[in-house]
Amino acid sequence: MTIKLGCIADDFTGATDLANNLVRAGMRTVQTIGTPGEPLRDDADAVVVALKTRTLPPDEAIAQSLAALQWLRAQGAEQIYFKYCSTFDSTPQGNIGPVTDALMTNLDTAFTIATPAFPDNKRTVFKGYLFAGDVLLNESGMQHHPLTPMTDPNLVRVLAAQTSRRVGLIDYSVVARGTAAIRERIQELMSQGIEIAIVDAVSNDDLLALGPALQGMPLVTAGSGVAIGLPGNWGLAATGSAGVVRAQGLQAVVAGSCSAATNAQVAAFIESGRPALALDPMKLAAGEDVAGQALAWAEPRMQDGPVLIYSTAQPDAVRQTQGALGASQAGAMIEAAIARIAAGLVERGVRQLIVAGGETSGAVVQALGLEQITIGDQIDPGVPWCAGYAPVAQADISIALKSGNFGSRDFFTKAFR
Repeated sequence: MTIKLGCIADDFTGATDLANNLVRAGMRTVQTIGTPGEPLRDDADAVVVALKTRTLPPDEAIAQSLAALQWLRAQGAEQIYFKYCSTFDSTPQGNIGPVTDALMTNLDTAFTIATPAFPDNKRTVFKGYLFAGDVLLNESGMQHHPLTPMTDPNLVRVLAAQTSRRVGLIDYSVVARGTAAIRERIQELMSQGIEIAIVDAVSNDDLLALGPALQGMPLVTAGSGVAIGLPGNWGLAATGSAGVVRAQGLQAVVAGSCSAATNAQVAAFIESGRPALALDPMKLAAGEDVAGQALAWAEPRMQDGPVLIYSTAQPDAVRQTQGALGASQAGAMIEAAIARIAAGLVERGVRQLIVAGGETSGAVVQALGLEQITIGDQIDPGVPWCAGYAPVAQADISIALKSGNFGSRDFFTKAFR
């Protein structure tokens, strides 16, 4: 069995975001949790390998990404897609640049593109600058991200700081002229020694024009938006509903993201009158059984509807916690607690679970023991319901892995309708 498109995602929410777009664009898609240890059994056009490498040390991120690449090539993947966040989450040390470098070297390719554009979620690139909605990335709240603060919206500059390869731009004046102009610009950049090109895109039409220009390119690097233009390269067309039935049972939300969007979603859930519990990181640091207390709080309440357990906080509170505990220690401690809580909720009968935050989602999926998930219907752009088997409860569950920045304000309530 061979696959057409092999994808490597740097976090779990991003993997489902990409798989969702591929399914909606007509590709039969399987998402694995980590690199499988055996050949693919299911019939699929695309496989998305979900890793948790976004904030790892670069050498670890590279090693895991190359292992995924080796497995995907063994499954016959004709093209590789390295997927990162639509807000280009990274630091000057990586990991977008270092992983891209390693993949290019391993694939022996001299050129690739890079664009996080995802217009359906208001992520657009113009003249190489990344916008989130109507503001530049560094004015969107992402400048306060606790692990990957994004303070420069110029993607050429951001990526150039992470790689020794020459970075160029395919700007909107080219993209607006369509596929042939994009192909011509790629050849021009290659003749100039450019190895990676940021691509402007402000609409889905731009991404649909870009897709055919990438046909035959060994490596594509992007957010999930570019995926909508790729299936047509194999003669595939968009389909309707994913047709995955949602599991029946108790409902819960766990949130670790501190993004502006997730803060608003937490506030909306509380305003709706539903039960919500905030986790105290200082109590965690003091050794209190915060996870056990949260599960005891949730058990009687979730019989009446969805509950929310969250560590989501405003930037000032996040800085205060990081100042007291250290950024990496605070993040790891909270992730571990939420993962334990999520596993406990599923053991207690939760069968519809929303997880908010990329790092949080990775920890939760691993705690549940999920190895593979099937993509279901979209809740909001970039966030579908997914189906998987959770060994921790020996049960099938429905799970939505939400990037911190994604979803409408009422996401935590409307998802369960």
